[in-house]
Amino acid sequence: MIILRLAIPSPLRKLFDYLPPAGSEQTSFEPGLRVLVPFGNRDLIGILVETTTETQFEISKLKRAKKILDETPPLPAHLFKLARWAASYYQHPEGDALQQALPVLLRKGQACEYQHELLWRATSDAQINTLKANAVRQIELLKLLKEHPSGISLDAIKAEGGNLNTLRSLEDKKLAESFHRPHKSHHEQVLHEAPLTLNGEQQSALTQINKRSGFTASLIEGVTGSGKTEVYLQAIEKTLNEGKQALVLVPEIGLTPQTVMRFKQRFNLPMAVLHSNLSDRQRLDAWLQAREGVAKIVIGTRSAIFTPLKNPGIIIIDEEHDASFKQQDGFRYSARDLAVMRARAEDTPIVLGSATPSLESLHNAKEGRYQWLKMTQRAGTSLAPTFKLLDIRQEKLSEGLSTQLISAIGQHLNNGTQVLVFLNRRGYSPTLSCNDCGWIADCSRCDAHMTLHREPPHLHCHHCDKQQGIPRVCPECNSDQLQPVGVGTERSEQALQKLFPDFPVIRVDRDSTQRKNAMHDIMDKVNSGDPCILVGTQMLAKGHHFPKVTLVAIINADSGLFSSDFRGMERTAQLILQVAGRAGRAEDPGTVLMQTYHADHPILQTLVEHGYSAFALEELHNRKAAKLPPYTHYALLRAETTTQYRAESFLAALRQQLEDDLLLPENVHWIGPFPSPMEKRAGMHRAQLMIYAENRKVLHQLLANLCWYLEQNKESRKVRWSIDVDPADTF
Repeated sequence: MIILRLAIPSPLRKLFDYLPPAGSEQTSFEPGLRVLVPFGNRDLIGILVETTTETQFEISKLKRAKKILDETPPLPAHLFKLARWAASYYQHPEGDALQQALPVLLRKGQACEYQHELLWRATSDAQINTLKANAVRQIELLKLLKEHPSGISLDAIKAEGGNLNTLRSLEDKKLAESFHRPHKSHHEQVLHEAPLTLNGEQQSALTQINKRSGFTASLIEGVTGSGKTEVYLQAIEKTLNEGKQALVLVPEIGLTPQTVMRFKQRFNLPMAVLHSNLSDRQRLDAWLQAREGVAKIVIGTRSAIFTPLKNPGIIIIDEEHDASFKQQDGFRYSARDLAVMRARAEDTPIVLGSATPSLESLHNAKEGRYQWLKMTQRAGTSLAPTFKLLDIRQEKLSEGLSTQLISAIGQHLNNGTQVLVFLNRRGYSPTLSCNDCGWIADCSRCDAHMTLHREPPHLHCHHCDKQQGIPRVCPECNSDQLQPVGVGTERSEQALQKLFPDFPVIRVDRDSTQRKNAMHDIMDKVNSGDPCILVGTQMLAKGHHFPKVTLVAIINADSGLFSSDFRGMERTAQLILQVAGRAGRAEDPGTVLMQTYHADHPILQTLVEHGYSAFALEELHNRKAAKLPPYTHYALLRAETTTQYRAESFLAALRQQLEDDLLLPENVHWIGPFPSPMEKRAGMHRAQLMIYAENRKVLHQLLANLCWYLEQNKESRKVRWSIDVDPADTF
């Protein structure tokens, strides 16, 4: 009797036994197949892990599967194995992890195939300027069709705001045409345009990447503007010429349209772009194009790490230091680390690049596990920007701006160049306060202040998303003396508009870029080259190329210097240098001015005088002395509950019981429990227990035992608990 052992998407860390579907004539079932099964009072999609002839249950009590949904597994065997390994490593239920590796429509049981054979595209001679200026919908749709020369389905067009009537109008004007989907694509020419000439450091890095066959991990540590993207492009060109595919992971596609555009301009081959803004159907179609080898280049965010390639050739991780590569809830995997595991399984090279590499990657390079490729010069004729710290301890600020900074902004604008003002706080002001009694607008669900917004007017908690109106009077003393405290991007925008009325001020944050194509429109304005002021958050630090920006002003360089998270210094240094790197990227020299109340802080001094490498080596030395990652491995056991102190007392009792009942492996240590840095969030009271060890294997043995123990423990059902392995932060 064949028994199907399935991973079911449920919180339970176990596999479930089922009998094959009634009338099934199959005698062998391949691991990875999707199976429709009854589970409780509903039907779920399970993933076949293995078949067996033995079970701990009576055969008569086993339920029958309803249907085998695939003839062949959607995921190749090595990616199926990688997803299972990730579930084990990150201590996550296997059924849910395997589901996360599949597109949403496959999780819902839909067929693993293209739904739409009929696609639409712009005709070869279609020109946007042939349409009347007031034909806005037709212009937008024709632009969309031109962005998808390989074709786009009607469903995808509707998801982007188009409709069939507009499409028919374009067809009548011979500007659009329909065709049946080609399942194979042949292009004689790989390139649209010729590659750029590399300088010595770029050529050396490219040679090192290309000279080895099979798995090799390379870390490019290249200063901002050193031309890392050009090295990626030329390494990918070699891969494409060999008939293979490339997978490129970026932190956030919506924030880096220039990167995607550069790939499209360079290569004359089909490309798939995977990100969360796609419809489920668009994502499955792109996923299938990658799996079948139609898409030669796949660019995606974190979840694209599980996208199968028919002929894998190279993996690129751009801005590898970025924390968004680590999933922060649910299946808490690191796409960067899984990418290295995947490259090893596929025997392909992997390139990790950053101007400010993570300390983990630098440690791997120092230990010889990665090739360490350094690029210390900017590409072309541009020079590194000059840094200057502005000590504002004795200075009276105007809306957060010092006199010296205001003067410098005016000087650069009058010289015909652009200015970037960086402030990592959204909204008008970080909070609202009463001048009479000291009341502060706090969030009732979080240990955080409500941020004041003026567009539209409201108070907003950026941790739990609670929103409410702005009170007319103080709820404590009925005073009308309510004042904004501190400066956010909205307030800076308003102040800069008053100070420099002759120049446009463009705000770039989560609020100003919510509208579709908003970021693209902003980039068009900036790239026109006209003098302007960009004011925004860390969104401005993520890989943008602003050739006319000559001054970068960092309003509050101190924000992360005193973080309770041991990664706070690293994150602050990375953010400062990534923002600073936007200055002077073309022929005009760049300047970076950093306002600070701690101009003599050793971290700031090291960054300004010696750069990121010196800071990183010093920080690694401090981490080693303190037995912190990457010299130890650790995990956080998090607990949260609606009752104050209950999460912490649960973890304290758990630790005591484990120390009594379990032999703690040698060299495994506990710290805590203690309240989370933000103890209350979204109405939940949170606490955490840190577990660390120098030996990774020993730590994971303990974590596996801990998960088993928690699942058997009745008290653990009264709290919400999770394990975060290799956490990106301690919040």
